[in-house]
Amino acid sequence: MGNRKRLDPDAGPMAAYGARLRRMREERGWTQEELAARTGYSSKHISGVEIGSRPSTLRFAGVVDEAFGLGGTDRSFDRECRQVRHGVLLEGFPEYVAQERKAIEIRLFTIGIIPGLLQTPEYAQTVTGSFVSRGAATADQAKERVAYLMRRQEILEQEKPPMLFVVMDESCLLRPVGGPGVMAAQLDRLVEFAERPNTVVQVAPFSIGERRPLDLPLYLLTLPDRSMTCYAESQARGHLEREGGAVAAMFTAYHQLAVESLSQADTVTMIKEVRRGML
Repeated sequence: MGNRKRLDPDAGPMAAYGARLRRMREERGWTQEELAARTGYSSKHISGVEIGSRPSTLRFAGVVDEAFGLGGTDRSFDRECRQVRHGVLLEGFPEYVAQERKAIEIRLFTIGIIPGLLQTPEYAQTVTGSFVSRGAATADQAKERVAYLMRRQEILEQEKPPMLFVVMDESCLLRPVGGPGVMAAQLDRLVEFAERPNTVVQVAPFSIGERRPLDLPLYLLTLPDRSMTCYAESQARGHLEREGGAVAAMFTAYHQLAVESLSQADTVTMIKEVRRGML
């Protein structure tokens, strides 16, 4: 154990993939040699995938899924391997989603686009379709992005869903995506979400001006042990942060934003007014 290399899941998609492989192996109490015996790969190969020096293949992912009993599930290594290989996700995001599945509270802030967890399939398809038209993704990659998002949304339909707190910049409502029909259905979806007992939906109006404390999207998680994690992203990459002081500062900024934002009742009123303007 003295030579055990510390992994950094935020170093990139394959690093997150390898860190998850090690975590799941150790949760079962298996050594690399034991996993090697179960998969037919050498312990050296498994070590290389775990530390990110050797890329996973789909064949390797398949036998790992068989060993872990994950084949055909939304947590399969095969699925994650395809996402990493196709560049579907920003760096750091696979590890964030793994934590999101465990969270008891989720707090989101977005600018210009409806949060993914609240998007209708049509809205999501329009957004990902724009990546294809710009040459930033293939049609298959866009399709996988939408499928991945729909799987993420399943946590909101489970028996005990997490509390979901959402603050959207007003631009999310006013930016037309996919035409009046798509936007109308999306706004109806927001109203429906606001009526759920486990959700709080707010709009940060333009009138906040310079008092808005956040200028980039932010994702905040509270885990079952009450520890907190935050994820922030730019156009090029994302970063998962676990260090206490940095996470606490982001939570403080989020709550400052929530205080400045419209109440949920006023938010629903604004959404309905925007919706009526589309008739």
